[in-house]
Amino acid sequence: MTHRVVVTDKLSEAGLEVLRDAPGIELEVATGRSPGDLAAAVRGAHGWIIRSGTQVTAELLEQAPDLRVVGRAGIGLDNVDLAAATRRGVVVMNTPTGNATTTAEHAISLLMSAARRIPSAQASLRRGEWKRSQFVGTQLAGKTLGVIGLGNIGRIVCDLAMGLRMQVVGHDPFAAPELADRLGIRLVDMEGLLAQADAITVHVPLSDATRGLIGAEELSRARPGVIIVNCARGGIVDEGALAAAIDRGQVSAAAIDVFVEEPPPEDHPLLHSDRVVTTPHLGASTGEAQVAVAVAVAEQVRDYLGEGTVRHAVNLPSVGGEALTRLRPYLGLAQRMGGLAAQLVDGPIRRLRVMIEGELADTSDPDPLAHAAIAGLLSAFADDVNAVNALVVAKERGIDVSVTQRSKAHDFASLIRLQVDGAQGSWSVAGTNFGDDDPRIVRINDFLLEIVPEGELLIHTNTDRPGVIGAVGTLLGGREINVSRVQVGLHRQRGEAMAVWNVDAKLPDEIVDTVSGLEGMQSVRRVRLP
Repeated sequence: MTHRVVVTDKLSEAGLEVLRDAPGIELEVATGRSPGDLAAAVRGAHGWIIRSGTQVTAELLEQAPDLRVVGRAGIGLDNVDLAAATRRGVVVMNTPTGNATTTAEHAISLLMSAARRIPSAQASLRRGEWKRSQFVGTQLAGKTLGVIGLGNIGRIVCDLAMGLRMQVVGHDPFAAPELADRLGIRLVDMEGLLAQADAITVHVPLSDATRGLIGAEELSRARPGVIIVNCARGGIVDEGALAAAIDRGQVSAAAIDVFVEEPPPEDHPLLHSDRVVTTPHLGASTGEAQVAVAVAVAEQVRDYLGEGTVRHAVNLPSVGGEALTRLRPYLGLAQRMGGLAAQLVDGPIRRLRVMIEGELADTSDPDPLAHAAIAGLLSAFADDVNAVNALVVAKERGIDVSVTQRSKAHDFASLIRLQVDGAQGSWSVAGTNFGDDDPRIVRINDFLLEIVPEGELLIHTNTDRPGVIGAVGTLLGGREINVSRVQVGLHRQRGEAMAVWNVDAKLPDEIVDTVSGLEGMQSVRRVRLP
């Protein structure tokens, strides 16, 4: 069978040659197309290779009924509708390691440029000026660099910074002390990083958990004169808050490669400050990286279409055929359960227990379910994790993972249970499917519930007393936040209750703070699930 592969963004010639030379592959290069023309280009395609310039939307996927795989040359998948691709059974792959070194080098280059004010000094000299005293910089040797996110790129940044004789502290909720020992850095919490770092660089994916990770509050708590670097994704650092902090002198300099809106508007405040170094999303822009990611994505798409081999898939574990049909509803459930547990537990995660019970244990390989749960657990702070490499990433971060099966499941035909142990306590989550694909969380710790695991959730435990549910409902209604479902579980022996609210809008911080202050409240969590 011949498989048609269409490439809609510029790809290195080395990658195109891989596809031209592959038996059974018919290659079409369709770059520079409008959204309307893209629909015609991908119609009839089996494989689709993109970079960051193409938006893979649900509408375009509907126009490509034969599509089996989308390959992204690079890491970021902001331009791919993953949910729509998954629903249509389209595998989405990226190339998480091809540009790691290049991006890390760019982060360090920007840090040095900002510290020494090199672009401003060069611009002054080109104007015929010789104003050495206006460009007194900052020495990096001996200073402390705070690295947020210790994935592939973050680890290389640590190594490069230590080569400059900088002290390095790292923050990553999923990093174990063993990883820090290997890197030669100190692990700290966010407060510790803000208090100690003379410069901060972020290397996490953009998600609901990391959007605005460095905002006005964090910048106000940072060391006076801190330097901020963002080569990850626009939106992780709040651009307005950063501009304000530079204006008042709290931040001495910044280096920004990525923006919320790309290209940014001409009046963007960060483009016109001589304290800010800006580049047009060049983190992966070296010849070596372009070749590496092009060859990698071409080989991945070729091998998947020709052999069914899956590498670096972000929405499909290594399972297929009849087993995949049976497991697919539970794979999505396991991933959401992992994402829920990650947002409940406090401190670094040390251990994950995955327990498969009932009919599911008797008829299925537990590994894909375990990998899906781990991927959900780690996805908030790891840009290179998916169901294929989840177990490897967990081991790298020092998380002890075990998987068990049991033929009996109390109260349900099939059940998945997760036990997550963090540095500051443990949480357990259990879930099942009520139909072919009707997932529910049925237990959190000792509380029996029936939760639809999607969207924005407000979860609180409190003393079991009259008026709590009414007070929270009134508070949400007063802020015009619609409640689609609320579930309450009781632990009568302890006199405690847990309530889980599904709401139709993002919960602002002040809502969480206000609920936390209600009489009888013990814990409050805001959880966001896909």
